[in-house]
Amino acid sequence: MATTYLDRILDAHREAARHDTRSLDALIAEADGLEPTRGFRDALAGADGLAVIAEIKRRSPSKGALRPDLEPADWAASYERGGAAAMSVLTDIEFFGGHPDDLRAARAATQLPVIRKDFTVSAHDVVDARLMGADCVLLIVAALDDVELADFHGLATELGLDVLVETHDEAEVDGALAVGATLVGVNQRDLVTFEVDTDRAVRVGASLPPDVVRVAESGVSGPDDAAVLADAGYHAVLVGESLVRSGDPAAAVAAMRAAG
Repeated sequence: MATTYLDRILDAHREAARHDTRSLDALIAEADGLEPTRGFRDALAGADGLAVIAEIKRRSPSKGALRPDLEPADWAASYERGGAAAMSVLTDIEFFGGHPDDLRAARAATQLPVIRKDFTVSAHDVVDARLMGADCVLLIVAALDDVELADFHGLATELGLDVLVETHDEAEVDGALAVGATLVGVNQRDLVTFEVDTDRAVRVGASLPPDVVRVAESGVSGPDDAAVLADAGYHAVLVGESLVRSGDPAAAVAAMRAAG
């Protein structure tokens, strides 16, 4: 079987995790002393209309360079001016050209809550998200077994982080709900092929209960897509590529909010 994008990314992250010898207890103790988080889930649930999670993303494995010279603080400020409810920052270095410093810079430039967008495969990754200043951590059901998903979700919650649990189909939604997820994303991008199915969020969203905050991820290219997802019951859209390719990110965010 051919190696997929997801295989390569997860193999690299799990290999790094195997060589991480830092004391988890010491990291948790350090995280316990931090200021409270900004409330990522609340920002989405309390938004007036469709919330936009605006992403800072320099490149992708499938598309290559998107905006390699992106300055996180400048783009974060633009997103906030456009009315974004929250931000997503890629911190994966090897595959997405991101860095933890991008998250720190973006968060310091705004009052918006931030999710660390990365491939979380260990408890150390969860605590690192809190230590670098994230308000929310991403857990991808397809990348974790049931025990990991439950353990990492519990640890993140104990640390004061919100958790966006990412799914791709109804079975994965069941897995997310089983660990108590109250913030669930449906990614329209197939993490094996990296192709986008623009109908996936509408289909899978129908299986989400009403008390869950819903986020549509990937494949949101403009106001028309945003309007469809708002009509399908989504509280928020997470948008990366179309915003970083935009000449006016504030206006692009504002247009999606208006459409929703």
